[in-house]
Amino acid sequence: MIKPHGGKLINCKVATDKRLALLEESKSLPKKTLNSRELSDIEMIGVGAFSPLDGFMKKSDYLSVIRNMRLANGTVWSLPITLSISSQQAKDISDKLALSDQNDKVVAVMEVTGIYEYDKVEEARLVYGTNDEKHPGVAYLYSQEDLLVSGKITLIDNFNEQQFSNYRFTPEQTRKLFADKGWRQVVGFQTRNPVHRAHEYIQKCALEVVDGLLLHPLVGETKSDDIPAEVRMKCYQVLLEKYYPRDRVVLSVLPASMRYAGPREAIFHALVRKNYGCTHFIVGRDHAGVGSYYGSFEAQKIFEQFTPSDLDITPLFFDYTFYCHKCEGMASTKTCPHSEESRLSLSGTKVRQMLREGKLPPAEFSRPEVAEILLQAMKKSAELV
Repeated sequence: MIKPHGGKLINCKVATDKRLALLEESKSLPKKTLNSRELSDIEMIGVGAFSPLDGFMKKSDYLSVIRNMRLANGTVWSLPITLSISSQQAKDISDKLALSDQNDKVVAVMEVTGIYEYDKVEEARLVYGTNDEKHPGVAYLYSQEDLLVSGKITLIDNFNEQQFSNYRFTPEQTRKLFADKGWRQVVGFQTRNPVHRAHEYIQKCALEVVDGLLLHPLVGETKSDDIPAEVRMKCYQVLLEKYYPRDRVVLSVLPASMRYAGPREAIFHALVRKNYGCTHFIVGRDHAGVGSYYGSFEAQKIFEQFTPSDLDITPLFFDYTFYCHKCEGMASTKTCPHSEESRLSLSGTKVRQMLREGKLPPAEFSRPEVAEILLQAMKKSAELV
């Protein structure tokens, strides 16, 4: 089994015999109410998905990550994982901080190691490649408080009881699952969209050279116009039931939030899947992109900045894929010799327009069962407006 990033799978969950005592202690601590992204970060840290992180970043790690894509000790890490607080909140914090959800339920306790200022403009420029507030990642960054607090967390809440509990596997659980199946090579696939024929083609190409596929859709916070996670999950379930070998695919949700950081997020997603036990990771031509902020294949080229031992997970790069009428099948620009006129290409905007008009996308673009789920979801959404 591939080693976790940094060599050890972090486990920040409180011991069962200490849980009640920690909850009691939390009642006397200053409290920080977390938003949905911060809650997902807590979960990801707590179960080891963000190994080697065991909490929110201290200043030396934060600066090294945004400037060099490495932690202060040299370990590759491409995105800052931080918790912001206001100046007023900072005055009340001493050595520990209780972290709660929107319902005032304490989910974790942080051992505070530092509070520091940071430059939002610098972070936006280096991490997202833009200071444009229309970029969703930049907009979120600029909405944060003006100070960051660092420290190790101890997770109290059991997130497995939340949405998609039957598919909410921790890194420890997926690793055991792969071992039980005898899989030595596992490819991970990140998605925040339904799987269409182009994605299916890429995944099945990868399945030709590895033992199994981890279909790992992100179900944390995404843009408001992204397709809801519950709709996407129905699409994945019907697709795997009808078109994939059942003994070679595992469907598990990733409770992380999207940063829309393009190339940097491609590295981040690969390292996280390594923690879940993947040896390979699929990277498309516009991985984690948004709008026109990143050029085609930037998410693949960024991997050239690291050695294989830096990452210790093998990226699989795929070109633009499509259905070619002359080839009479799925292909990519690497394998199809025909012109654009022969290739079926539909934008997300075009597909949404078809669905709003009650039309199913062609079978060459989307499996009919998937398209039908999307069509019904679109109708229901229209009825609620």
